Amino acid sequence: MDGRDPRPLVYIVAGEPSGDLLGARLMAALDRLSGGRIVFAGLGGDAMAARGVASLFPIDELSYMGLDAVPHIPRLLRRMGEVAADARARSASVVVTIDVPDFAAGVWRRLKGRGIPLVHYVAPSVWAWRPGRARKYARYLDHLLALLPFEPPYFEREGLATTFVGHPVLEGGAAKGDGPLFRARHGLDAHPIVAFLPGSRRSEVMRHAAPFAAAQRSLAARFPDLIAVVPTVGPVAAMVRAATADWGVRTLVVEGEPDKYDAVAAADVALVASGTATLEVALADVPMIVTYRTGWLTHAVGRRLVRVSHLGLVNLLLGRGAVPELLQEDCRGDRLAAALAALIDDEDARGRQRRSLREAVALLASGDETPSERAARVILSLLEKGTRR
Repeated sequence: MDGRDPRPLVYIVAGEPSGDLLGARLMAALDRLSGGRIVFAGLGGDAMAARGVASLFPIDELSYMGLDAVPHIPRLLRRMGEVAADARARSASVVVTIDVPDFAAGVWRRLKGRGIPLVHYVAPSVWAWRPGRARKYARYLDHLLALLPFEPPYFEREGLATTFVGHPVLEGGAAKGDGPLFRARHGLDAHPIVAFLPGSRRSEVMRHAAPFAAAQRSLAARFPDLIAVVPTVGPVAAMVRAATADWGVRTLVVEGEPDKYDAVAAADVALVASGTATLEVALADVPMIVTYRTGWLTHAVGRRLVRVSHLGLVNLLLGRGAVPELLQEDCRGDRLAAALAALIDDEDARGRQRRSLREAVALLASGDETPSERAARVILSLLEKGTRR
């Protein structure tokens, strides 16, 4: 007897806060569906720690992106080896990597052929760019968990079993925001409210601050009683507060849940930096304008590589331009303000967009279970196959 816990061990690797939250939800679903017959280990943040995972090392070590990561490559390579070695030493029954694709791939290479099933949660956007990644994923993985309904075929044609589990935004509080409560709490009555969501990364806030401010000033001249609400998150909250300090109308910066969901739900329209936030606004049933601006070099390269005609997730889900997109050179204060004003003035346009938003939201779900439960059932199936060997 070696004293090992006889229960199967699910080793989860999450390298950023969003993945940490997905990992914690997956753990909760596995606990619930297995009756507590699974143990966990791996790499995660506060959410996974709250469920008992002592992270192998702090996940902020993996927060470097693009060229910023170059000086840290030796340490990142060493960390990949440590994660793989730890999973082997613990006799992991399955390893689940969540997002952080480059780091995850390094772990897969070190574990492939070791008899441990490898699962990745969050499919890469091969439908938009670098389609060759689908073949790479198929070379290493046993299963892929996809968030969007149109993703599985791209990987299945390469021989990789892929399950659409649904988008995790459905498990947040975006659909539960209380707009009337927010208005009452802040004494807003019948004021028109515009929600401004400039992004959750520092680079996004930096690039969107000026055009968002210009759009707000232009709107304020046309709608003097307009209220601006700016939901934000901790890492960029100080930047957002500084960027909005000189806005000419009453501006409410809110952070944390459920305040940000209440603020969005209270809005008549929203200006949203493309990303998951567009799905949160869609769940709140708020008509929006989607925008995004990136650096000129990234944009120049992207124009050659990106293969989709839309950037916003709602439009990608629907396969049509249901939500206006003002990107790159169109991300200018005057154009953003004009698009928002047109939406505020046109009740029929808002109604049409709301119908499209509900259609898109319906496509995010996969059956009656939550995305985490669907993902957990895939893991449980792999564990069951392992016990039959």
